[in-house]
Amino acid sequence: MKHRIVVLGAGYAGCNVAGTLARRLSPADIEVTVVNAVPDFVQRLRLHQLAAGQEIEAPQLAEVFAGTGIRLRVARVTDVVPERQVVTVADTDGGGELDYDTLVYALGSHGADQGVPGVAEHAFDVAARPSALRLRERLDGLEGRGEGGSVLVVGDGLTGIETATEIAESRPGLSVTLIARGELGAPLSAGARGHLRGTCDRLGITVLEHTSVEAVEATRVLCANGAALASDATVWTAGFAVNPIAAAAGLEVTEEGRVVVDRTMRSLSHLNVYAVGDSAYAIGENGRPLPMSCASAGYTGMQASAAIIGRLTGRKIPNTKLEYPGNHISLGRRDGILQMVDDEAQAKSKYMGGRKAARIKAGILKMSLWANSNPTFGLPKRKHHLAAVPQASVEKAIA
Repeated sequence: MKHRIVVLGAGYAGCNVAGTLARRLSPADIEVTVVNAVPDFVQRLRLHQLAAGQEIEAPQLAEVFAGTGIRLRVARVTDVVPERQVVTVADTDGGGELDYDTLVYALGSHGADQGVPGVAEHAFDVAARPSALRLRERLDGLEGRGEGGSVLVVGDGLTGIETATEIAESRPGLSVTLIARGELGAPLSAGARGHLRGTCDRLGITVLEHTSVEAVEATRVLCANGAALASDATVWTAGFAVNPIAAAAGLEVTEEGRVVVDRTMRSLSHLNVYAVGDSAYAIGENGRPLPMSCASAGYTGMQASAAIIGRLTGRKIPNTKLEYPGNHISLGRRDGILQMVDDEAQAKSKYMGGRKAARIKAGILKMSLWANSNPTFGLPKRKHHLAAVPQASVEKAIA
């Protein structure tokens, strides 16, 4: 019987892992199945652009995996049962179960309301393609009535900053306000913070610092300082959460639900389960947890692939460097910030801002899309056979 590898999620990390395993391991020994809730590859890093009104490519996964030997199952994961090595899924045909020998958990993250009343009912977000399109429709409606409108973006992390600047640039007829819990751009260097403030001024964005939101209503936002801010569209970017399936399955997870993994991205509690991307709680080279980001997803995906290949074929497992080099922030289509960080994850004093930074960020996104649309390109053509008794199976039997 072939060794069954099931990858849950076809985001940046999931596509990387599936493609690498399909190219490096012999199809005579393994079968790779990818389970994803939607049929296309979502460029999550560009969903704020989609909401602002731009057309963003969404390659069909069936075409992405064509000719790779990877099986695609378009379905929603509902449960993982490690004791039986089974994944339960739901789809238009009623769903079913998928057996696995090795599981790669890459279900990513989604927007979190942080327990603030009214967010789920009244706020928009850019954490998924459907919700970004819903915001886009709302913004179209505001512009269509010819009276302008007010847009409040809650949260001054990278997503909030990129969303506010993109909407302000693409839809100058709308009034955009960015609400920051602390100082705007606090993690950035002094120079980068100054550049960010200048960009907000140029785009006409009102910035409210040191402001906490206590409730979201249909036409306004209520703040802790007693202010009530009128809003025709409230965009919530104040945090992300991971899927609760890993915790429900009994995997060792953090308080937030991220799967706790070792240096090779393998679950500490279940030896034939690996976690990558936002779903993984991995410690980087600096001894700090890797943040939820596309850059981190790439490193965790490469490390997990190397570990799975090594254990299944009896080869030495190389260590992929686990690091977070910095922040690449788009500020509309013609401006941006590249902020590198040091070994302690603190912003370096030097940064790059302006059109050059925007072009570099656009290039990174373009390369990322191409790599995920061609998941097996450039990998060695020689396919490794599995060892007679895969190391993962031996370890599982001992456990």
